[in-house]
Amino acid sequence: MEMDSLRDLYVEELKDLYSAEKQIARALPRLARAVRNDELRALLRTHVDQTLGQIERLERICADLGEKPTGKKCVGMEGILEEAKELLEEKPAPEVLDAGAIAAQQHVEHYEMAGYGTVRTYARLLGHAEHVRLLEATLEEEKQTDGLLTELAERIINVE
Repeated sequence: MEMDSLRDLYVEELKDLYSAEKQIARALPRLARAVRNDELRALLRTHVDQTLGQIERLERICADLGEKPTGKKCVGMEGILEEAKELLEEKPAPEVLDAGAIAAQQHVEHYEMAGYGTVRTYARLLGHAEHVRLLEATLEEEKQTDGLLTELAERIINVE
């Protein structure tokens, strides 16, 4: 795709986020099954559901733009998820796995927060108020999940 305008870049970034979210939706259930802590497992499972909603929001935005959300592979998220997979393959002690799972998921959350913050700004500049609202909702979910992960890590997981 030629990128000659902010709109073109916006669409490319939306496609990148769509690919990232699809990858997360496939990887997160495996991570949730692997962890030992019930609170962490529940949080990860809840985030799977949120991720599916985030995918739907991206599909709505792309449809509104007359674009398909597919066609791009998010190699950044692929790398982050590969690191999480490597953690699982190393078979650490259960409490270490839980701490590592939080770290891995926070890498995911921070990548998403950067991406959603960027596209929200593009949407605002391009005058897409409804897109801004949808992207802001996703950004807030990512921030909330990151905060819950931090709280759980500091209160229980990392202490163990």
